[in-house]
Amino acid sequence: MTDATVTAAPPSRGRRSYTRSLLIHGALIAASFAMLYPILWMVSGSVRPQDELFGTTSLIPSSVDFGSYLRGWMGLQVSFGQFFWNSLVISVLATIGNVLGCSLAAFAFARLRFGGRNFWFALMLGTLMLPYHVVLIPQYILFLELGWVNTPLPLIVPKYLATDAFFIFLMVQFFRGIPRELDEAAVMDGCGPFRIYFRIMLPLSLPVLATAAIFSFIWTWDDFFGPLIYLNDINTYTVQLGLRSFVDSTGTSDWSALFAMSNLSLVPVFLFFLFFQRLLIEGIATTGMKR
Repeated sequence: MTDATVTAAPPSRGRRSYTRSLLIHGALIAASFAMLYPILWMVSGSVRPQDELFGTTSLIPSSVDFGSYLRGWMGLQVSFGQFFWNSLVISVLATIGNVLGCSLAAFAFARLRFGGRNFWFALMLGTLMLPYHVVLIPQYILFLELGWVNTPLPLIVPKYLATDAFFIFLMVQFFRGIPRELDEAAVMDGCGPFRIYFRIMLPLSLPVLATAAIFSFIWTWDDFFGPLIYLNDINTYTVQLGLRSFVDSTGTSDWSALFAMSNLSLVPVFLFFLFFQRLLIEGIATTGMKR
């Protein structure tokens, strides 16, 4: 009787485990579809007729028309390719500046000894709680006096001055986990702080640098408020401002063209994340284990 019970139990447990796994995967698939539905609807809306856009929730259009992509690309005063180029230049230069400036500041906080280091580090962390709108007007007046308004400089130059406290904190946590014996050995070989930074810290910090680069690129590419404040000429518009140009509050908006260009605007971010997702996950995981 005991033997029969033992032999009958495993199939029952196996069925329960299979059923639970099936339910979990079904719930995850349903949740994934719910999150992806807006994107799928936008893709569908870019190829369906205008009169069919807001009258249905179906993802399958009655007819397919790719003309919205041509209208979106050439429908404004400036080709949408110009907006892509402007966004790419700003995003790449801002990403380089963010990684370089924040890593230098993080290296100073994590490795160098100077007066008031803990105070300045706490002050830097305090800026995380400071809303961007508090400093918006003083910054605008400063850039206006410098003659930088209506140029990409206000969106790029501050990044080289380590203005993003989040990335500084992220890198400090990572740098503190690198053994100090490497620094001491480098000093014995005659290396100064800059050589230690370039020869030791940067090569060992590739995951956290890639994490900062990915987030910087995505946030800069998706930024709407900054370009809206500083860019007035349509020739200097970024992708986000170009998308806003399709919405006309006084006339007819070309929603199909807007959806088409919105789909294209997701491609650079998706590819950037796809190529560097391994370093992103590694950087977040290893940074979380540092003390």
